[in-house]
Amino acid sequence: MATTAQQHGHEGAKPAKRKPVFTKVDQLKPGTSGHTLVVKVVSSDTVLQKGHAASAHLRHTRIAECLVGDDTASIVFTARNEQVDLLRPGATVILRNAKIDMFRGCMRLAVDKWGRVEVTEPADFAVNEENNLSMVEYELVNVSQE
Repeated sequence: MATTAQQHGHEGAKPAKRKPVFTKVDQLKPGTSGHTLVVKVVSSDTVLQKGHAASAHLRHTRIAECLVGDDTASIVFTARNEQVDLLRPGATVILRNAKIDMFRGCMRLAVDKWGRVEVTEPADFAVNEENNLSMVEYELVNVSQE
């Protein structure tokens, strides 16, 4: 009887390959990070292209705001430098270890140096642009009484 228990125990000890758990865009919340998402790029607007910045590390900074999303919702992704080249409109990308930044009380998705952006096969979903999470203001401020 002990041998079968050992066999069962041994089987469970095999290292299982963890499949990444993909987050849907509508599950994103302020202050969260570590998300892996598959999103389609809707549009991309360059907001900063510094060629002659005062400090050397900013000199080649490129920032683009890209509207990305899946079938549940869309959100603005802040792409930096080489990420800008990957987030072309129409591309499907996997964002690994993405985090939520707040910008003027609204959510922005970003991938810093601890994450990765990978271009993948085109997804067969249509982006839900109606539910744009970056349009929702989370600022909890006292509204002045008029």
